[in-house]
Amino acid sequence: MSSSDVNVKLSRLLLLAHKFNNFYLNGFQKGDIRPFLVEGQQVGLIKSDVIKQLNKYPEVFCIRDCEYTKQGIVELNPAFRDYSERTEKLDKVLRELRSKGLFSALQGWREEYYEVKAEHKSLLKMDRSATPLFGVRKYGVDINGYVRHPTHGLCIWLQQRSNTKETWPGKWDNMVGGGLSVGYGIKETAEKEAAEEASIPGDLVKNLVSAGCVSFFFESEQGLFPNTEYVFDLELPLDFVPHNADGEVQAFELLPANECIERVFTADFKTTSCPVVIDFLIRHGFITPENEFWFTQLVELLHVPLQSLYTYKQRLEETRKHHQQQQQTELILINKSLENGHAINKTITKTN
Repeated sequence: MSSSDVNVKLSRLLLLAHKFNNFYLNGFQKGDIRPFLVEGQQVGLIKSDVIKQLNKYPEVFCIRDCEYTKQGIVELNPAFRDYSERTEKLDKVLRELRSKGLFSALQGWREEYYEVKAEHKSLLKMDRSATPLFGVRKYGVDINGYVRHPTHGLCIWLQQRSNTKETWPGKWDNMVGGGLSVGYGIKETAEKEAAEEASIPGDLVKNLVSAGCVSFFFESEQGLFPNTEYVFDLELPLDFVPHNADGEVQAFELLPANECIERVFTADFKTTSCPVVIDFLIRHGFITPENEFWFTQLVELLHVPLQSLYTYKQRLEETRKHHQQQQQTELILINKSLENGHAINKTITKTN
């Protein structure tokens, strides 16, 4: 394959990065979203179709305009006293919405909970299926299982998700992946998912190497996905073949790195898992500034700054300070004007 052919092929990577960052690049300009606040802290974003339903629960959600910003807000009732009460009140609403069949996201209800946090403080938990409706930041782990084949070079294990999975059924995916549920740490989740999804024994799991994280902001018909994925690499023996233990994977396949690149471009690959594969191929020298013209932009779109996007409180305080400064400036000008006027009057009196 010539270098020009490689350039043509890899130019599709930027389009793919735009796809899994479609909300980050285009969503904020739509004007149909409002910040979701808990205890005065922004923890998510809610679209207008969801807000329409939340309006029916005024005892749980305060939906109002904001004096200091052009954007209105949705706030969980600040009268709810603690983590448990906030969780209970929200969960009741979510179960009712689920029973009405109003949102496709809730069809994937699992009784598996994600923490809703402001910075490092957990404010409540909600079923993972509901998080896209509230644009809550989600965290997961992914393991790149790979081997160094004597004839095919670097090869990567992929899994095919079960056709019965609630989300992305039948799609190809990273060898191991899972959400960070309430009560589990990052490394602990990686080890748990490795055993459940690929039956990786403990003597191999101990070789997990932390490889940072990727982040992106995707939107689908189910809602908003501001995701951060903690990435691990795991080199496996040539004779190891993963097999599933929890019924969520229907097949595994070992692909040479170049074929893996092609797989992520197909409609058969889970869109929100593409960043992990691309990141792996960058770190192992298969995607480089020499063969990808948009290399810098591509890398940036693998690390979207989600931690600094939900800044309603910060912007509110900045707006208030700006208004206060304006008022102080106006008061100073008025006082100076009055003083100058008084001085002129004194001059006129003396002259007369």
